[in-house]
Amino acid sequence: MNLRLTIDGHQVEATLNDSAAARDLTELLPLALDMEDFHQTERIAYPPRQLDTTGAPAASNPKAGDLAYYAPWGNLAFFYRDGDHSPNLVILGRLNDRGDIDRLAVAEHIRIEASA
Repeated sequence: MNLRLTIDGHQVEATLNDSAAARDLTELLPLALDMEDFHQTERIAYPPRQLDTTGAPAASNPKAGDLAYYAPWGNLAFFYRDGDHSPNLVILGRLNDRGDIDRLAVAEHIRIEASA
């Protein structure tokens, strides 16, 4: 599924993978969320409920541009730098254009919706 992310008023395209968590995220769309920085590596935001992580790998190695879900805290993570190997982190998809990654580093608000 394709997503349109509006990051502080700028539209960015992303593509979700076919995981249970990514499919579950689409059931919550559209979402408007406030973001905060985490470890100067990712911006995080909290959806209204936890996502289904059935069949998810035990851990992931996130890269800049990845969209992910951290199951223990129930937050979405938008990586603007490569992250460390992380148990319970489920990669949901990634930004289509690497040139948009820098926008994530300072993002305060994000709107997530389905895109054609």
